[in-house]
Amino acid sequence: MSDELSAPKPGCEQVLLVQAELDGELDAAPAAALEAHRAGCAICQAARADLLRTRTLLRGEPYEATPDAMRVRVMARLRQAAPRGRPAPVRGRRWVLPSIGGFGLGAVCAAALAFLVVLPRRNDFADAVVASHIRALQPGHLEDVVSTDQHTVKPWFDGRIDFAPPVRDFAAEGFPLKGGRLDYLDGRPVAALVYQRDKHLIDVYVWPAGGATPRLAGAAAIQGYNVVHWTADGMNFWTVSDLERNQLDNFAALWRKTP
Repeated sequence: MSDELSAPKPGCEQVLLVQAELDGELDAAPAAALEAHRAGCAICQAARADLLRTRTLLRGEPYEATPDAMRVRVMARLRQAAPRGRPAPVRGRRWVLPSIGGFGLGAVCAAALAFLVVLPRRNDFADAVVASHIRALQPGHLEDVVSTDQHTVKPWFDGRIDFAPPVRDFAAEGFPLKGGRLDYLDGRPVAALVYQRDKHLIDVYVWPAGGATPRLAGAAAIQGYNVVHWTADGMNFWTVSDLERNQLDNFAALWRKTP
């Protein structure tokens, strides 16, 4: 390999499409355009070679999918770093991004490996809860009904789900109700209640207990978010926030002791 290929300089805006091409995710026209581009681009040639070497090294290794929470956080950060522009048409994975100018080859390969590396899975369901919370933090997704009145939020769910979720107001304790939304977890619709503590948002997911829903033994910290789970009065409760653990524990304790 020449010095030009072994030490490529950053700056090619097509380099993130190389993995999409290897995965068969580009349509015929974009794939042909990328192939023609790569013939004269040392950066994309080196990226393709590195990705092929990575696949060879990882072939036969046990594989586990990247947790949803990590994928959402990584892609959100990459979107913030990306310049505005139209992505090339791709199919398959919804998380394929537009090309990102200014990314060095090492950063691109590191991002690709983040989705290929073998990762321990501590609690798939808790990961899904955190991922749902992160998605809800995107503008316009947090609340379907915006109200600090529990008597407005609770009846909003009538006819939208097949159970009546308990709704509490803890404004006096410093955890005011902000509203609620319809969400989906474990393959079913659930009630998501939104609270706030200072600048921190808290989601409380509620649905009937029973069945084979995975459980969390008390609490956990996942991707920088704290998660607390409990069951009471025939309901599952999962609450998640970037709030400090002791404060989230206090919030959960308020729920447990409030009739």
